[in-house]
Amino acid sequence: MKTISVPGLVRIKPGALARLGIYLRRAGLGRVVVLASQGLPPAVLAAARDGLAGEGVEAVSSRETADNRFEDAAAAFAALPKKVAAVVGIGGGKALDMAKYLAFLARLPYFAAPTSLSNDGFCSPQSSLTMAGARRSLAAALPQGVVIDTDVCLSAPRILWLSGVGDLASKLTAVFDWKLAFHHRGEPVDDLAALLSDATVHQFMDNPSFDAKGMELLGTALMLNGIAMEICGSSRPASGSEHLVSHALDASSARPRLHGLQVGVASYVVSLLQGGQQTEALARLFTVTGFFDAVRADPFSREEWLAAVRRAPSVKDDFFTVLSLRDCLGEVRAILDNDARLAGCFAA
Repeated sequence: MKTISVPGLVRIKPGALARLGIYLRRAGLGRVVVLASQGLPPAVLAAARDGLAGEGVEAVSSRETADNRFEDAAAAFAALPKKVAAVVGIGGGKALDMAKYLAFLARLPYFAAPTSLSNDGFCSPQSSLTMAGARRSLAAALPQGVVIDTDVCLSAPRILWLSGVGDLASKLTAVFDWKLAFHHRGEPVDDLAALLSDATVHQFMDNPSFDAKGMELLGTALMLNGIAMEICGSSRPASGSEHLVSHALDASSARPRLHGLQVGVASYVVSLLQGGQQTEALARLFTVTGFFDAVRADPFSREEWLAAVRRAPSVKDDFFTVLSLRDCLGEVRAILDNDARLAGCFAA
């Protein structure tokens, strides 16, 4: 029988960050290491720090981090104080990836407290780190606790929320690619993981609002997508051809953008390559949330995207997607040039 580890504590509500100490104390975790994103608003850090101190939870080590280097994570593991009970990550992607991987190395419980919802990384079974300057996805464990303060997330720049919307929406094309791999290669599909991934997207689509309820739904959906990956033991429920395009952009673009913005636009383009079954749903979501407008405010390079599409099929070995079926470059070129919804999203 397969066993998986999922978060036992989930708090997605206003004021949750200030109650972090309560959650840790209830779990009997009195000594913790805290890694926080560099540049967080002082009030956010104070809420977490005061919440810990007020419940007698000692932060035996607390530092801000701006990078996600494997070498730094290994050094932090080597310098880990004795008798630490848990690792807490507060902030955005890099700090959370570092905290998650540190906890994985030390075999300690990890508590994730994202202060924005720009992607699903806060609750995924992998850590995205750089190793010798190259980006790597390394095995890690899901958090034991997820603490999302919807008020704090609402105070973050709206572009981060839009990035989360794009990352969530990309699950639709990712699951399509997964099923495509089954039909063409016989790759097994975990039906529960696929269903969970799909369902979370549609639940958010019913209320894609930039308010407390919309933030709660987005946080829940992104978290459940991380659990879907844990269920099936791969990134398939959350990552398909749209992610390959984004990874290619990360490697070659002069100025890579937020992950969710890249995979969101790529998901819309890929949906057309996949036959258009998801296209209208994605278009409605990206229009009503202002996602397309945000991309138009800082358009992508058309030539960089075409180069990324050309490179994408070779980004990940033995990863079958719609890009594996045929040479899609000409189709993508026509989409970028002629699709009315993408008008203004790409510059020459």
